[in-house]
Amino acid sequence: MATGWADGDDPGELAPVAAWAAKRRAALTERFPGERLVVPAGAPTSRNVDVDHRFRADSAHVYLTGNQASDAVLLMDDGTATLFVRPRAPRSEQEFWRDRRYGEFWAGRRPSLAETQHRLGLDCRHLDELPAALASGPPARLLRGVDPRVDALAGTLSDAPGRDAELAAAISQLRLVKDSWEVEQLRAACAATARGFEDCLREWPQVLAHGERWIEGTFWRRARVEGNDVGYTSIVASGPHATTLHWIDDDGPVRPGELLLLDMGVETRSLYTADISRTLPVSGRFTGLQRDLYTLVLRAQDAGIAAVRPGARFRAYHEAAMTVLAHGLADLGLLPVSAEQALDPESALYRRWTLHGSGHMLGLDVHDCTTAPAAAYADGTLEAGNVLTVEPGLYLQADDLLVPEELRGIGIRVEDDLLVTDAGAENLSAALPREPGAVETWMAGLLR
Repeated sequence: MATGWADGDDPGELAPVAAWAAKRRAALTERFPGERLVVPAGAPTSRNVDVDHRFRADSAHVYLTGNQASDAVLLMDDGTATLFVRPRAPRSEQEFWRDRRYGEFWAGRRPSLAETQHRLGLDCRHLDELPAALASGPPARLLRGVDPRVDALAGTLSDAPGRDAELAAAISQLRLVKDSWEVEQLRAACAATARGFEDCLREWPQVLAHGERWIEGTFWRRARVEGNDVGYTSIVASGPHATTLHWIDDDGPVRPGELLLLDMGVETRSLYTADISRTLPVSGRFTGLQRDLYTLVLRAQDAGIAAVRPGARFRAYHEAAMTVLAHGLADLGLLPVSAEQALDPESALYRRWTLHGSGHMLGLDVHDCTTAPAAAYADGTLEAGNVLTVEPGLYLQADDLLVPEELRGIGIRVEDDLLVTDAGAENLSAALPREPGAVETWMAGLLR
């Protein structure tokens, strides 16, 4: 069985991300000069019995290497980078024929060491050599929680509490400012996501017949055709489901006369994701009440977008959006105090109906850079190259007795992806209309 097969490497071309990843590794080395750093990709995890979840490499590892294969570990030793990988097994080994997770006939062809090295521009060694490589040098910093097998080496890696957490924070902070290659990936993610939204509208008769899951499936098809997957579980929330912030059951009907909240994003093959929300009238036109509430959320988003610029405090755009929403809630008669009193941090009564922050960083993760130091992120200032969402929302729960009955069960969120530029900000998701009249026109053109 092991003879009579064509074989050989197919190195292909150097991946476009390789040069960018090298620059990122250099920046990380500047942060930790003379040190050893360990950044795993992760390993497949079992879904049930002998079936694994679809593997997705850790974002920090992808950022620093461009590698998306499982069972790989980046070791940086004072700037010298080595990628330890699990290459394909030759036909002379039992793994090739019998291993359901790694065998080529079972799981597909894994690249050889030479192929990976050529494609990524990184020195590559077999993963089996990693323990000896780690044991032969000084203590290292480890990105923990990614691969339990590497975590098990912790006793030989780290020599001081907190050193590993500093590595995670440093990588996350580096990822806050996107390079031009990353920006192009995010542009592509937003463009594919816009096409996915349009796919759903073109299938409106099926949506009305089958409900929320038809949209979930339709959008997922676009994500798989143009990218790797969805960047997060799609939120398809019709009627009162829209008042659940992360509604992912997506199992309800889509009824004419109600509003439909869609929060969806395509993850590109480079693993960068969009994150866009639109709230649509199922019938194609807003009622007067729906339009008024939608316009309130949209004006809050407008205020937030206007506050996004280099040098502005990160929290400023949230505060701008909440100021608009608080005054709107006061005008609706929902606040028991004035808008100014409700906006006082000691009160924050408006949050009963808004609940969440107005945005977050975006990139390889939908909630990107979450371990960056607060001083560089939440308590910091924006700078050119940041990419973030602006997404205020209004949620009037179906059982909220403080809300007039005609307003109960309505959830509205409008979300766009903003690139901070030297001059201000660019809306990467502007292809999807936001103004209520433009939304109706857009829907009319696709619901024919």
